[in-house]
Amino acid sequence: MNSRLTLDLAGSRYTVAPGKVIALGLNYREHIKESVSVRVRGFDQVEPEEPILFPKLPSAIVGDGDSIRIPAILGDYAYGEDERTDYEGELAVIIGTGGRDIPVDRAMEHVLGYSCANDVSQRNIQNGDRSGWFRGKSFDTFLPLGPRIVPVSEIPDVQNLRIETRLNGKTVQSGNTAQMIFPVAETIAFVSRNFTLEEGDIILTGTPSGIGPIAHGDLVEIEIESIGVLRNPVEDPRV
Repeated sequence: MNSRLTLDLAGSRYTVAPGKVIALGLNYREHIKESVSVRVRGFDQVEPEEPILFPKLPSAIVGDGDSIRIPAILGDYAYGEDERTDYEGELAVIIGTGGRDIPVDRAMEHVLGYSCANDVSQRNIQNGDRSGWFRGKSFDTFLPLGPRIVPVSEIPDVQNLRIETRLNGKTVQSGNTAQMIFPVAETIAFVSRNFTLEEGDIILTGTPSGIGPIAHGDLVEIEIESIGVLRNPVEDPRV
């Protein structure tokens, strides 16, 4: 897989080539409330006191229109009807200027722009791996990104954007970035206290409630106000 993706950025072309992708878990209160149905280790209904971070491999990145592929390795396991791979519509933050120990009041100066993302998650692997969420979140094609990057200057209030996910035309997630427990600026500051941020790095900011499974032949659309619509079909090589 190629972790480099070229997207439109204010009329020019920008190649996203992140050294790392850092994602947040349980950053929307309504998503926390549905944690029982997800049945993943580490999910509970207690609001986190600090951002919950986990990695995704940059090699999981694909673009608008590319297929999300259910991993063929799942055929090696006897999950049966309990097998579940989910969509998760999210706001992606692309870092423009790196830094470490970034103060909250300077955090937005380090943002290049925003995009739509789908934090695709294989729940059985995510729940079963003793090492944590890494493998279940990082399969090839498990990070659709696009359809463009909107410069931070064109979105005056990133904490007031509608975010919606549609599955085969039906709205399944509907939220607003105002519902984040940890806003974008606080998240950037926290991440930078743990890991040095570099140009091109991506931070995924969590998903609203309404997550659910995908299957062969589905079409997933992530729409975020002022950014656009990210569309990806789903393929299962076992079908």
